[in-house]
Amino acid sequence: MDYTKDELGLEEDDGDDSELRPSLSSSEWGRSDDGYLSPDELEEPGWEAPVVPEDNREDEEMEDINMEDEPNNVAGQPMAGDGSARIRIENALRQRIYVEQFPSKVAGQPIEAPSGAMPSEYAEYQARVPHTGDASNLFSPFRSELDWKVAHWAKLRGPGSTAVSELLEIPGVQEKLGLSYKNARELNKLVDVLPATRPRFVRDEIVVADEAFDVYMRDVVECLKALFGDAEFARYLVFLPERHYADPDHTLRLYHDMHTGKWWWAVQKAVEADSPGATIMPIIISSDKTQVTLFRNKTAYPVYLTIGNLPKDIRGRPSQRGQILIAYLPTTKLDHITNKAARRRMLGNLFHACVKRILAPLETLGKTGLPMTSGDGITRRIHPIFAAYIGDYPEQLLVTGVKTGLCAVCSVPHDELGSLDSTYPRRNIHEIRGILKMADGPGPPSEYAKQCRDRGMKPIYHPFWMDLPYSNPFLSITPDILHQVLQGVVKHVVAWIKKACSTAEIDARCRRLPPNHNVRLFLKGITPLSRLTGQEHADICRILLGLIVDMRLPNGLSSAPLVRAVRALLDFVYLAQYPIHSDESLRSLEDALQRFHENKHIFVDLGVRQDFDIPKLHYCTKHFRQQIEFFGTTDNFNTEYTERLHIDFAKEAYRASNKKNEYPQMTLWLERKEKVLRHAQYISWVQNGRPPFETMNPLHRHHTSHIKMARHPSRKAAVTFEQLGTQYGATQFRECLSRFIAEHNHPEASTAELNYIASTQPILFHKVRVFHKARFWEHDFPLYRHASDQYDVIHVRPARGNVPGRFDTALINDGTGGAVGIKGYRVGHVRVIFTIPQRDLASAFSPEKVDSVPEHLAYIEWFTPFRQPDPDHVPLSRIRRSIHLLPRYGAQAPREWTSANVLDHCRTFYANSFGDRHMYGILF
Repeated sequence: MDYTKDELGLEEDDGDDSELRPSLSSSEWGRSDDGYLSPDELEEPGWEAPVVPEDNREDEEMEDINMEDEPNNVAGQPMAGDGSARIRIENALRQRIYVEQFPSKVAGQPIEAPSGAMPSEYAEYQARVPHTGDASNLFSPFRSELDWKVAHWAKLRGPGSTAVSELLEIPGVQEKLGLSYKNARELNKLVDVLPATRPRFVRDEIVVADEAFDVYMRDVVECLKALFGDAEFARYLVFLPERHYADPDHTLRLYHDMHTGKWWWAVQKAVEADSPGATIMPIIISSDKTQVTLFRNKTAYPVYLTIGNLPKDIRGRPSQRGQILIAYLPTTKLDHITNKAARRRMLGNLFHACVKRILAPLETLGKTGLPMTSGDGITRRIHPIFAAYIGDYPEQLLVTGVKTGLCAVCSVPHDELGSLDSTYPRRNIHEIRGILKMADGPGPPSEYAKQCRDRGMKPIYHPFWMDLPYSNPFLSITPDILHQVLQGVVKHVVAWIKKACSTAEIDARCRRLPPNHNVRLFLKGITPLSRLTGQEHADICRILLGLIVDMRLPNGLSSAPLVRAVRALLDFVYLAQYPIHSDESLRSLEDALQRFHENKHIFVDLGVRQDFDIPKLHYCTKHFRQQIEFFGTTDNFNTEYTERLHIDFAKEAYRASNKKNEYPQMTLWLERKEKVLRHAQYISWVQNGRPPFETMNPLHRHHTSHIKMARHPSRKAAVTFEQLGTQYGATQFRECLSRFIAEHNHPEASTAELNYIASTQPILFHKVRVFHKARFWEHDFPLYRHASDQYDVIHVRPARGNVPGRFDTALINDGTGGAVGIKGYRVGHVRVIFTIPQRDLASAFSPEKVDSVPEHLAYIEWFTPFRQPDPDHVPLSRIRRSIHLLPRYGAQAPREWTSANVLDHCRTFYANSFGDRHMYGILF
């Protein structure tokens, strides 16, 4: 179905959005392994280019880069501009949500008003559990809890069937444990009698071009019923679309879960016009061929299904089982077909024939609907409608039938993919369907092939979406962070930078970055890396801007356009991953791409790229924002989920087989695993009276403090003030402690009085207890879901043997800082985290002040732009979180700097707002 702008809620842009341009700094989400660096990593930097002597250097007068062009934020200083646009954007994502309901009294309603208590899906399951002997046995058909737990381990965590049998055959093991099975075969018999809540796989035969292929598939309707009727999901199912706003006047639209997008609203409106009282079930399909062996190139082709009625938090967690494997497609390469074009065409037809067979019931049920009962026993009329297909670029082309090198969404020619100004309409589904019907017509095949070729389509035969109601395959191609952004655009830009800049200098700068909990350090550089994963590209994003600032470019070219282009790209990468978007943040997303295109000429000037006709870059530029508005944020449809599902549903399943005629074994293994997982949930429901999965609004999670400290100090013995100076670098610890005690005891005293009290007041103790790590939690961490960790960590530890010390930098609230923005914050170098022993508090603080002394304190050195560090003591509670600093290297990184000493030797830093996604959202 082709939707009008009015149906999808599209409006024309009005007004200039230039004021919404974010002005940020540099890098992305991840973490160093455990916060510690090995001696080998620190002491083996490898070969580096020698520093050019001062007298022999080329003229290094470089064009001054405006603060808007660099990763701004010299430590402790606000960035250029007031950041009011970013503050509006970030605050809007934290506000109360105002909801506009779909305007229908019958849409999404139960078929019949429920009367009395409705039976739950667990109650029905309980009635189907076979009981052997004692009917009160909770773990039946297993003999006891131990019997069940060993079975659970053997099927989910244990070794292969042969190893389980060998273990149980050891004399006395089975008898002493009191198990009801003696080997894996008997165990499987017990598992097989458990009730099945998901349909079994069947082998079907697909004939394409007179060749037969086996496909192992499940009944798609039964799969949908299993998801919709799962008692685990009953509380979270969504039945109607909604419009969400950040203001009571409904002027700032918000997008997050699928039901907040424009697609569901438009489809609900269309279905209601034909069949009032419908509940839409958006069908989300994903597929990707994957290797299941390290050698022999053995592959599997799984297809997964989920529904948009489930919140994305459930769909995105494999442990919640919100995705169902519905088929293994044939993986034949058709090597016997020598003509490459014919082979590709037949492979495409085979894919569509298989998926069409699987989804065939939706061709009628999407229009007529069918009664379906949710896990709480309430029945609605469900209309399952194909909505989205998740896959990488080759999979997108396979689904839509578009030729390689073109956009799977719109009709833009290949040589205009890199143009920002070109605008082409989305492919017309009505026109394409009309052409594809020619395959069955009386006309010559050559005319059919020509019509397809003229529109950049492959001459596929009966694509699976041909007869699916209310569906548009060219609308179903969703944004993908992993393959489109990280393994697409970012991969290209990193490769261009490697070609343009000195690889030796890039790697030298990598080795001299200070450590941080959220930043992976590439102490051997990034240029030797090959076949990088999406996570590694994300790790490089965290530091990329810091590597190129002040970089000397060939032919005396200014680095300003390169910095602008890379910074704009990083802005896009981080904004694209927001789990909730507003109209303003989406305008900032587009603005970042606009700035990238305005400065991409630098790569042409450097001779590393002649054009930008890249389909993935085009999709980001032309379709990213619109698809988020249609279907919700990108974490609804990331192929990272598919890659993770491959482990459970393809790789582990294959390893459990004997590698011969593997698909019947793989499907049986999967069915048994699903039964065991479901039985575990049932036992938890019986024992606890509720499902084990509990959710709540992540921004209202209760924490008594944003600091989490170890119960005991890191060093058993208290540390003397002298040791704090020599080992921790806290050379003015006593003086700062005296000042802190004076300020705490005499909060109303003047500066002169405090100076006198601090200089004359003796400290009767000379030891404190120290901590080498502090963890920080913020209530808005879940807002940046893919931040490196639930906690941010600051490491403060002295040198140990040949491992240098590590003293992290922190973002510290001066008492006036808010949730977002740099105003009210300073950057400090944390040297010591300590607590004063309880017995010594009374000797330093007045009796009425003792109870208010903070339990944990920190000795810090303030970073300032113009003068030497100024040491001070602050309560640890004033530290908000860690912050990563990027050294300003100049044209060439000084070779005496290392990752361990750069914070002491470098005099100027940039605050890295790309250190993780939480920092990106608050630092500007």
